[in-house]
Amino acid sequence: MSGTLGANAGPAQTPTGAATKAPARSPEPGVEAKPATIYDVARVAGVSHQTVSRFLKGYAGIRPETRERVAQALDAVDYRPNLTARSLTTGRSHRIGALTHEIDQVGPSKIAQGASAAAREAGYLLDIITLDMSNRSAIANAVSLVQQHDLAGVLALASTDEMTRAFEKTRFRVPAFIAVEADDVVGEHRSELSSVGFPALVDHLAGLGHRSFLHIAGPTTWSAARNRVRAYEEAIEVRGLNSVGIVHGDWSARSGYDAVKSLSGEVRATAVVAANDQMALGAMLALSQLGLQVPRDVSVTGVDDIPEAEFFAPPLTTLRVDFLAQGRAAVAELLARVNGETAPSFPVLASELVVRASTGPAPV
Repeated sequence: MSGTLGANAGPAQTPTGAATKAPARSPEPGVEAKPATIYDVARVAGVSHQTVSRFLKGYAGIRPETRERVAQALDAVDYRPNLTARSLTTGRSHRIGALTHEIDQVGPSKIAQGASAAAREAGYLLDIITLDMSNRSAIANAVSLVQQHDLAGVLALASTDEMTRAFEKTRFRVPAFIAVEADDVVGEHRSELSSVGFPALVDHLAGLGHRSFLHIAGPTTWSAARNRVRAYEEAIEVRGLNSVGIVHGDWSARSGYDAVKSLSGEVRATAVVAANDQMALGAMLALSQLGLQVPRDVSVTGVDDIPEAEFFAPPLTTLRVDFLAQGRAAVAELLARVNGETAPSFPVLASELVVRASTGPAPV
C-alpha cells in the first residue's frame, strides 16, 4: 500500500471553446505576482463572485453551462484556492481521502484522474491512497489511516467485496462513499454493459460466424467482474451460442496469459472475450505461442479501450469505457453528502464498440 499526500492525478480536460489561458501578470522586478482571486474568476467566466464561491464549495444547483464556464475560468486565471485559510474560516476541511486499487492499471488510474479533476474544480484536494483492494490487511490499514486525518470525506474508487465490507463496518467521522458497481441482477437495475455493451460485442463476433466462445473473467470478489460474466453469459445464451467455459484472472496481462495456458493447448473456442484489455493482451501472446494466429484462428476482444489497445499486435477490438466520468461522478456523490444535498444526476455511462484487427471471420 502506498499513500500520496494531496495527489492531484490530473487536470480536467479543456473542451473546445474553453477560456484561453490568461496571460501571466508580469510584476515589477522583485515584486511577487498576486494570486488570482474569485473576483478574477468571476470576471473571466461572466458570473458573480457568489456563483464562483458556490462552485468552489461544491454546491449543487448551478446550471451545467455555468459550471463549465467557471471551471474553464479557474484554469484560465490559474486560480489556486488557499485551502488552509478556507478551512480556518469555515471550520471545514477541504481534503478528501480517496482509496483506490493500484493505479498502474489504466482503469483505476483514469478513475483517479477524473476524481482528482472534479475535486480540484470544487476547491478540494484529493489525497490518494493506493492499495491492493483484495487484501484485507491493506484495506484495514488504509481505513485506519484516513480516520487519523482531518478530512471532509472519504471515498473508495473501487468495489471489491472486501472493501465494501470494510466500509459497512467502519464508523467514519465524516461522510463516506464507496463507488460500488452493484451486482447486476437481470430484470432489475441492469448495467449498460449488460444491456448494450456485451450484446454489441457478441453480435459483432456472431456476425463474423463465431459460435463458440471463451470468457476470461476478472476476480470473483470484484462486482465489476461478476457483472461482466453475467453480461457475457446472457449475450451468449439469448443468441443460442456456445460458451466453452469461463477462466478467472486478476485483471493483469499475466493472468490472461495463464488463463489460455491453463487450457493445456486445447482452445475449443473460436472467439476469446476477455473482461479487460490487459488480459486480452496476455491471451494473445499465449495463443501465439500455441501456434494460433489472431484473428485467423481465434478472434480476441477486450473491454476498456486502454491507450495501448490500438497498438497491440494485432490492434484490439474492445468496448470503450469512460473511466474519467466514473471518477467525476464518485466525487459529486461524496460532495453532495458532505454538503447535505442531493447528488447531481449523471447520464448512464455508455460503452462503445471499437472494432480493430483482432477480430475476423470464424475459421471454417
